[in-house]
Amino acid sequence: MREMFLLHGGSTQVLPVATSLLRHTAAAPPPCRAFSSMKPQPRVSLNHQEVGKYWTSKQASHIWRWSRGFHTNHTAHCQHTSPAHSTTRRTIFSGIQPTGELHLGNYLGAVRQWVQLQEGGDDVLFCVVDLHSITLPQDPTTLYSQTLGMTASLLACGIDPSRAVVFQQSRVPEHTQLAWVLGCLTTMARLGHLPQYKEKSAMQKEIPLGLYVYPVLQAADILLYHATHVPVGEDQLQHIQLAADLARIFNNKFGKTFRAPRSLVLGQDAARLRSLRQPTKKMSKSEPDPRSRVALSDPPDVVREKFKKAVTDFTSEVYYDAQERPGVSNLMVIDRAVTGRNFEEIQAASQGLTTAQYKLVLADAVVEHLAPIRQHYNHLLQEPGHLDQILERGAQQARERAANTWSVVRHKVGLLGKL
Repeated sequence: MREMFLLHGGSTQVLPVATSLLRHTAAAPPPCRAFSSMKPQPRVSLNHQEVGKYWTSKQASHIWRWSRGFHTNHTAHCQHTSPAHSTTRRTIFSGIQPTGELHLGNYLGAVRQWVQLQEGGDDVLFCVVDLHSITLPQDPTTLYSQTLGMTASLLACGIDPSRAVVFQQSRVPEHTQLAWVLGCLTTMARLGHLPQYKEKSAMQKEIPLGLYVYPVLQAADILLYHATHVPVGEDQLQHIQLAADLARIFNNKFGKTFRAPRSLVLGQDAARLRSLRQPTKKMSKSEPDPRSRVALSDPPDVVREKFKKAVTDFTSEVYYDAQERPGVSNLMVIDRAVTGRNFEEIQAASQGLTTAQYKLVLADAVVEHLAPIRQHYNHLLQEPGHLDQILERGAQQARERAANTWSVVRHKVGLLGKL
């Protein structure tokens, strides 16, 4: 006999309150807010007739979502009949700069997992953050084409504008308006300690102000849509903490307005793939050597050549050791992400191969994996007008939400304007 469990929030509650409607042995289920104070109750098993009666029952004042089988770790819900009362649907915001081409590390470590989030029923927004990109000098014509190219890359990887809001940051002026308000609530000392600023400013003779304050704009990006979760790599965790701190500071000063966002760390080691040329460093769009990364748009022969030149070591066997063999280990992480094999299976399949031979085998697997993405990407690039329309439709959706937030903020701050 399968047990059925009532799912609420992040916990698993058993069914006694629900069986009341089926067995007529107790009062109707309590409201959602009562579950936090419920005492543990014994498990109740339903027979098949009772399960069928539940699905046809019209007595319940709530819509309950169920999970069949033994204890599960599925996301749990208790949803009122009005969608506006749902407390479990996450709002997820993620941004990506348009500069540089989307590469294998971006795809495997982030974008592929964004697609999974999109399929999970959450409220998801994906933003091409072009304002962030001009913190360093950009050629205007190149930036324009790169914005369309990044949009094409996201769509080619599976981001669906009908399931997520896909838009361009600069088309929604409320981002910069809220950033100014938040910037007035933070300090130079707080921003100066952020690791991204230290890393990027070290390469600049003259440090642009935008490079210093862009984490405040990042916080505005997030808070403007009341995001509950932000998918990030480990190098961005402190920036999400800044956004959460600014939410609390604003709330304490002007009254409850924002939710403090939480980091959603992606993908274990696939979220930080290493450079093919310097495997102790992260694979990056900003790395000067293009051989350090595989762009999703690279032709097959270029992909093979880049893997052929990937830095490894003088040991010919293929096995995983991140500390002693970072180059080979990085290739095995890519292999696992692309083929789904674990490290033991990869090592067993590579018996008798040198690392040079293994590179070519892996290159073929990557070429095969990226082929449909590359084909779709090249097709989308032939329709820039279509890409622009997608960004504009997304911006319209984003502006509606952003305008509501900004109206509340300016009223609370004391900026004269229409509510």
